[in-house]
Amino acid sequence: MVLVLALGVAALAGGLVASLGFDEAVALVTGSEVEAPKTAANDGHGDEDGDSHTPAPEHPSSKVMVTPFKEIIVNISATTATGRQTTRFLKLNTALVYDSSKAGADHIEERKLYLRDSFQDYLRQLSERDVQGSAGLAILKAELLRRARTISDSQAPQEILISDLIVQ
Repeated sequence: MVLVLALGVAALAGGLVASLGFDEAVALVTGSEVEAPKTAANDGHGDEDGDSHTPAPEHPSSKVMVTPFKEIIVNISATTATGRQTTRFLKLNTALVYDSSKAGADHIEERKLYLRDSFQDYLRQLSERDVQGSAGLAILKAELLRRARTISDSQAPQEILISDLIVQ
């Protein structure tokens, strides 16, 4: 039991690092701020008085947007105690957190229906065992985030928030 819990925590931490990046994940856990990395635009080769063509880095929370999705209900497969295949309902309420300052972020709202459709396609392939435990939840969130990044064709999606996940 302790091993399963440790693996779940490790998977959750890995998913957090994979979706946010190491520095941002550590900053989230410790409550500190992340220093913006130096790029060619702000590494000292631009104008010193701030008149360069790239915008100055903003506070991280000022560019984070959250867009909720309508409730998703799909059938998933399950196995009873006697080994018989059956179906269950999976109800999911979720939201997408994205960085509005990143390229492609302006397309997320217009592609929201495609995102929801992609989420449903994935969810219909799951079994009841796939969504059990913290490891199942971490994998589910990582897969939904991967699909959000693919459909939006950008790295703007940062995280999937799940408010309700019910298997009945």
